[in-house]
Amino acid sequence: MAKKRPQTKAKPQPIDGEIPVVGAREPCPCGSGRRYKACHGRAAAHAATELVQRPFEGLPGECDWVALRELVPAATAGLTLKDGLPEGVPSVTLATVLPMAWPALRRDDGSVLIGLQNDTASGDISRDLADTLRRALTAEPGTPVQGRRAPADGPRLQDLLDPEAAFEPVVHSGFEFWVPDAENATPEVAASLERANAAAIPTVRLAGVDAAYWCETPEKNHLRWVMPHPEEQLLDALARLHAAGRSSLGEGTRLVGSFRAHGLTVPVWDLPSGVSAEDVEKPAAEFAERLAAALAVREPLTPEERRARGGLTNRQVTLS
Repeated sequence: MAKKRPQTKAKPQPIDGEIPVVGAREPCPCGSGRRYKACHGRAAAHAATELVQRPFEGLPGECDWVALRELVPAATAGLTLKDGLPEGVPSVTLATVLPMAWPALRRDDGSVLIGLQNDTASGDISRDLADTLRRALTAEPGTPVQGRRAPADGPRLQDLLDPEAAFEPVVHSGFEFWVPDAENATPEVAASLERANAAAIPTVRLAGVDAAYWCETPEKNHLRWVMPHPEEQLLDALARLHAAGRSSLGEGTRLVGSFRAHGLTVPVWDLPSGVSAEDVEKPAAEFAERLAAALAVREPLTPEERRARGGLTNRQVTLS
């Protein structure tokens, strides 16, 4: 028979009451004598595997957060902290991606850039980003912030950001926002910018509706529209419009399916290559009115609408 583990007396605890995160096989910092993974690391491991389906829920502009995370190559948005900016930090800016895929960067002037399109160590993107943000605020100016596993009980973005502040993304044609003076960048930085810019798909955020992004590809253009409505209700409404021949955005356009990303649904339209973002502004606003009316319908779907819904569901792709 296996030996019984000897009973230990009261476990010594750190003075400040916080248990640092260490390697799974290292002794637990609480002083129990057990490995971290068998002690306080259990909660951390659970947090690392528990997926938060809607990590940006409750943040202003949730749909735009999803778009910047999954769809938009180059964009920035200013962030407002609940407690204001610390001394020496003139601004905090969210960026879709940073050079070398850094999680964050503290610039020479003290300002902070946070990268959104990075791999995260846990199942809660919001907690990982909040941990990166807190470390960036105290990093030495002129240094990047490296990734790490966020503490399981650490704050989330919803705890750090002002819930009343507007979230207003600015889409860029390239990544010149990486450096304050792109024209006088070093040859290495200039080459990195050139490669990144060449890979960026031209993208425009529509002005007339929320979280709708036009993009240009070699064969055709697209409109990808992140919507906040519950998925089942939204698919029903789209099916009603599709069955009635009212789901397009004008001649030559068609609703082709949708993405599923971070708990939200993203309908996608194919557009002719000659249709610009400006061209689709009015049709998108008119579609928003038709969709609102369809969302209000509570009657069961007709057989034709059910077939339309099945077609839309079969063309749904999960991004996250």
